[in-house]
Amino acid sequence: MAEYETHSYDVLVIGAGGAGLRAAIEAANAGVSVGLVCKSLLGKAHTVMAEGGIAAALANTDDRDSWQTHFADTMRGGQYLNNWRMVEHHAREAPERVRELEAWGAVFDRTPDGRILQRNFGGHKYPRLAHVGDRTGLEILRTLQDHVIHQQVDVNMECTIVSLLREGDRIAGALAYDRERGRFKLFMAGAVVLATGGTGRAYRITSNSWEYTGDGQSLAYNAGAALQDMEFVQFHPTGMVWPPSVRGILVTEGVRGEGGILVNNQGHRFMFDDIPENYRSQTADNEEEGWRYTQGDKSARRPPELLTRDHVARCIMREVREGRGSPHGGVFLDISWIRTKLPDAEAHIKRKLPGMYHQFKQLADIDITKEPMEVGPTTHYAMGGIRVDGDTQMSTIPGLFAAGECAAGLHGANRLGGNSLSDLLVFGKRAGEHAAIFAKEHPPGAPDPESVDAIANHALEPFGRHGEGADGPYQVQHDLQGMMQELVGIVRREDEMRKALDGLAGLRARAARVAVPGNREYNPGWHTALDLANLLAISEAITRSALERKESRGGHFRDDYPAKDPAYAHFNIVVTRGSNGEMNVTRVPFPEIRDDLKQIIEEET
Repeated sequence: MAEYETHSYDVLVIGAGGAGLRAAIEAANAGVSVGLVCKSLLGKAHTVMAEGGIAAALANTDDRDSWQTHFADTMRGGQYLNNWRMVEHHAREAPERVRELEAWGAVFDRTPDGRILQRNFGGHKYPRLAHVGDRTGLEILRTLQDHVIHQQVDVNMECTIVSLLREGDRIAGALAYDRERGRFKLFMAGAVVLATGGTGRAYRITSNSWEYTGDGQSLAYNAGAALQDMEFVQFHPTGMVWPPSVRGILVTEGVRGEGGILVNNQGHRFMFDDIPENYRSQTADNEEEGWRYTQGDKSARRPPELLTRDHVARCIMREVREGRGSPHGGVFLDISWIRTKLPDAEAHIKRKLPGMYHQFKQLADIDITKEPMEVGPTTHYAMGGIRVDGDTQMSTIPGLFAAGECAAGLHGANRLGGNSLSDLLVFGKRAGEHAAIFAKEHPPGAPDPESVDAIANHALEPFGRHGEGADGPYQVQHDLQGMMQELVGIVRREDEMRKALDGLAGLRARAARVAVPGNREYNPGWHTALDLANLLAISEAITRSALERKESRGGHFRDDYPAKDPAYAHFNIVVTRGSNGEMNVTRVPFPEIRDDLKQIIEEET
């Protein structure tokens, strides 16, 4: 293995977003050697796209809030398919993680008396999101990055993992390549933390950046780890649909949290037409009551635009399907209407939503203080991912941990807005902590040289393919994204998903014939060819899991099974790789929730 640039660490962290950075910080603080690998440049992780805020029961804006209420909200939003132990850790520890960020230099918006300001968000009973205008993710990543560079962490930027490596039953490291020069790097490790983010690039319309090709989930699956809840894909209700220059770009939930309303082409505020019974007692009955809530009146109830994301997305799609949508296949999101309520509305919007204002003014010539936006659902977040232990974040493979969006369990069937950022911090810390503990007991592994060579040779195969029948990687990726958008999107049917499985088989055959010209240096075509295997694996996992769940729940909506089925309320759908490479799908019951936590849910509902 002398031909590979070789590194050895106690803990290898793959991914440098919020979860990866927090894991690296915690592992380094435990006194072990830490290597950090990121697909892009340090500081360009997708965490910067999280705009609205970080959910934590600080009770600064409304003193009725508590970790118990946050726990109950998260369980209810996840349709009770959540890993309740993870939800408990998250609700209890999120305030401490936010205060820790503040101590490390994060600059949050403030209440008049100097405490961290919190705003309303969908699915949360009280104002709970600590924020920095609408640039919260950027501030969190900046803070973590500034902190990690003072730790003993070896950073490998623009480096992509090709495969995880095993030694017997445990993880032993990973093989990667340098994206600039195309040279392979061998990482040997005692423990590996996956923090690679989501799977949005499997779809055509997505808020996700180019890195989100399901790398962590696919790497873990191919190494033998179990995946869970892959059918639950969150389609954020408000992504821009027009003009083309901003198509798919997210319009933060903070716009609705600050008073933005959804209207159809008739000017009707349609969200009042469909309020679920379990939210009726918490939701405003009229526009004036909703307006008072967005202004911080504790006695008022929240506007229906702040119901859970899956519900809002389906309501938007109903308006579009029934002919009441906007000219370009969405609806209108209007925050400019508050000019009738606030004399300084323009300044208020620019102060509260500076990123939204400047982004759409510069990219689309839309002034959100004066005109509505055309929005519609966009693929946004994966609730499913790598199956992990609720306390340690270890996967079903010893020594392999996962945190953040690539790990499953916390969000159940549907994630509440703002829980993603606190998820990164709470479970990034836990993954780093327990990976360090594991690594102290297990020194870096010694991967089999022949296996490493075989993986490297396979990665180079696209360069050797020429002639008729050879596809280009971009066309295969484009066709995959279009098929998933059309057949396994926000509304699903068995016949369409069966068709998608047949399509995936054809795309997999095409991917095996992909040819790449040129050489390994600075070759994005080669990078795309290698990403295809990950996209195909997670697309199949999503489709097979969605076929298995014959009901509608959370982020999974079946047009042929539109109701919830109580029979599906007590297990997770788990995907594993068979000995012959086939994908196995099973139903795994989850343990009964503790009595004290069950009582909290009853009291808070």
